[in-house]
Amino acid sequence: MATSTLIQFLDAGEAADTSNRSQNETFYAGGAIAAGDWVSLDTSQTGADKALYVIQTTAAAGQGNVVGVALDTAAAGAQVRVTIAGYVASANVVNGTAAGASLTTSGATAGRALTYATGTHTGTGPCGLALTAAGASNTAETWVFKRF
Repeated sequence: MATSTLIQFLDAGEAADTSNRSQNETFYAGGAIAAGDWVSLDTSQTGADKALYVIQTTAAAGQGNVVGVALDTAAAGAQVRVTIAGYVASANVVNGTAAGASLTTSGATAGRALTYATGTHTGTGPCGLALTAAGASNTAETWVFKRF
């Protein structure tokens, strides 16, 4: 079900699940997905199902079609909520990512974002912003850029 961006919840200090300028959509998992994974459209599906299913981003798949960050862990075929725009409390990023870094998903680790570098990641573009530095857990608070 599509979420509305017409009414925003503007109460400071609320949980990340409230609207607070975020937009979440429900998809089907095209494969195993962990909470916090960056996901892309599953172009292996047939017809319009390409926009109904998502998979973990990888170096080979999802460089140009990043949808957002999975909020739930899901097995193949299960429904998964995805933040397609806005705040995510714990998104998978490369260890050592600095706060304020633009993020892209053309890295070698499935579902994990890395720092975007102009000229290095041609054709991918940034898909988010690290709001905090990533530590040993390979997670950071992030802002997802709306691309879907």
